[in-house]
Amino acid sequence: MKSPYVKELEPDQTITGSFLVCSKEIRQKKTGDPYLSLLIGDRTGELDAKMWDNVAEVMETFERDDFVKIKGLLQIFHNRPQLTIHKIRLLDDSEVDFTDYFPASTRDPEEMWRELRQFVAEIGNPHLRNLLEALLDDDDIARRYRIAPAAKQIHHAYLGGLIEHVLSLCHLSRLAAGHYRNIDVDLLVTGAVLHDIGKIHELSYERGFSYSAEGQLLGHMLLGVRMVDEKLHDIPDFPPRLRSLVEHMIISHHGRLEFGSPKVPVFPEAMLLHYLDDMDSKMECMRHLLDTDRQVEGCFTGYSVPLERVLLKKDKYLRDGEAEAPAAMPPPARPEPAQHEPNQPEPKQPSLSAEAPKNNSPFASKLLQALQPAEPKPGV
Repeated sequence: MKSPYVKELEPDQTITGSFLVCSKEIRQKKTGDPYLSLLIGDRTGELDAKMWDNVAEVMETFERDDFVKIKGLLQIFHNRPQLTIHKIRLLDDSEVDFTDYFPASTRDPEEMWRELRQFVAEIGNPHLRNLLEALLDDDDIARRYRIAPAAKQIHHAYLGGLIEHVLSLCHLSRLAAGHYRNIDVDLLVTGAVLHDIGKIHELSYERGFSYSAEGQLLGHMLLGVRMVDEKLHDIPDFPPRLRSLVEHMIISHHGRLEFGSPKVPVFPEAMLLHYLDDMDSKMECMRHLLDTDRQVEGCFTGYSVPLERVLLKKDKYLRDGEAEAPAAMPPPARPEPAQHEPNQPEPKQPSLSAEAPKNNSPFASKLLQALQPAEPKPGV
């Protein structure tokens, strides 16, 4: 069994452990000698790592997405944990259990797939339902949709994260459409299912999470529109104006031009999809940070770059307030003058895994098996 995990590491300790190389750069010191700048990780989080000495001997022995065994010293640098590597060697795949390194949804992918297909089956508009069924009936799309993460790092960044995020949006879409009576729930649910479908090709998730060449060149919105276009070739009676609405929802769901949308939402379902998507991703970011921040003292987490803030550990804050509440005392004979103490903020403590995705998933093996290409059908 792998030990230690990233979330278990403590500063000022020498550790020996195995990790996945999430990124690798060979840089130069001021002296001109090379040093290694790595991002290493496992299913519980990622960690910055540097190797300063004897780099020439090892720098060509492994690459990104390889498994390595490392001995090094963990320290705090610029208020963040950093591992100084003393020794590093390549591990063979046979020496590791993949489920230790790849975060995965805690939900059964087959259960989520059935739930998604039920949402699609209940769409009343036959054109929208036919389009979604054409996409989800595609074996390659279906396989990828079950296992793809919703993002590389920010939210739902684990195997099965995409479909988990989409199901959340489908539920939210029905709730919102029940409140805003002018909303076409069929169109909104269609947008929820399709808005990130291009991520199954934008992201590479066979080992570490990164961007594919297509993802770098086009991005998931254009890839999603292309996937819809390919399926519409086989649905000749699909209304052209309804097609434009579907495509607009895909390319506008980030909401603003500076956030990567080539168009801003211009009708209610598109606007609502953007805000539901934004809300769901931010709530997941909050859940991750509050669940995984390892700060022991104080009621606030480390700083979250995606959320641009620290978060209050509400339960700890309320518990500490109860513990600090003084026992009931009789009033003093004479009022005491108020004492004004200067505010003393809690010192910030480093968080080793503030953005760590879900771990300990009972379905990680099933999701990893799904990454294997399907066997060709006989007779084809």
